[in-house]
Amino acid sequence: MMDTRDCACGQTTVRDEAARWFVRLQEPAVDVLEYQRFETWLDEHPQHRHEFQLLQSLWSAADLLPPQRLQALCETPPTRNQRRPLVRYAVAASVLTVALGLGLFSGLNHPAPYTAEYSTALGERRHVALPDGSVIDLNSRSRVQVQFEKDRRGIELVEGEAMFSVEHDTSRPFVVETGSGKVTVTGTRFDVRRDTGETRVVVEQGTVKVQGLDAADSDFISLTAGLGTRVDAQGNVAAAYAVNPAELTAWRSGKLVFNNASLSEVAVEVSRYREKPLTVGNDKVGNLRLTSVFKSDNTDALLKALPNILPVAVRTLDDGSQQIISK
Repeated sequence: MMDTRDCACGQTTVRDEAARWFVRLQEPAVDVLEYQRFETWLDEHPQHRHEFQLLQSLWSAADLLPPQRLQALCETPPTRNQRRPLVRYAVAASVLTVALGLGLFSGLNHPAPYTAEYSTALGERRHVALPDGSVIDLNSRSRVQVQFEKDRRGIELVEGEAMFSVEHDTSRPFVVETGSGKVTVTGTRFDVRRDTGETRVVVEQGTVKVQGLDAADSDFISLTAGLGTRVDAQGNVAAAYAVNPAELTAWRSGKLVFNNASLSEVAVEVSRYREKPLTVGNDKVGNLRLTSVFKSDNTDALLKALPNILPVAVRTLDDGSQQIISK
């Protein structure tokens, strides 16, 4: 029996809370504040994360059931029709747990195909649970296309940036393609960012294989935790270099972390979170360095602070975009 815990909505089970969050995160759009509340809930107690990950696994298993069988498992008696829909989902999850324990899923060794597309708008972040138990965190203005097959889990990062937490499966490699390059893993945690002309890969945990999209199987760069690389538009992969994954993935908690970054780099990063792009007036300004931390949902604060940190000013152009110039 699951212990009950006190929460803002009254006395309820951890499993009910996990079910509520799981359903919310499947919606087409989840705003930044909602996702921050979810992350806070996950960190409150180890059991929260355990129950949420359990639901992800159940979702994967349920995706492989025949529709009639899944419907039968998820139906509740008529006397319970007045219960909240999310609690009903939690009951269905409990039934599926029992079904797993009884070995009712005979097709788990034959994963069903799965196709989907997920995207985010300006300033939005999104947490996506995939059928295999893997998770994608999408940054602002990002889009991925998912194509799972029997022997391959394929992702195309069409634009933007995504953090991948991949469920280990040696029989089905997890492959992320970005146009000019691809990243192949069986289970790990890494960040991929697709910019105009290049792709950046950063590894937080495990090992990944990075190569040009049309490269031979033997032609690749291997990255482990704390290493990164870049793939140019021609598919050339740079040598591995040391990175700080926590800084480069701080966007997941709504932060922009700059550590001796050039203003040209700052302008590119900030533009991801603004309706109109931010540019630099010339190379002299672009080469100035900045070390600071800002909130990604309040880039106006960064622009106001810059003249107090560096010898620059910010002007607004006729098209509404802004530019950093010498003071």
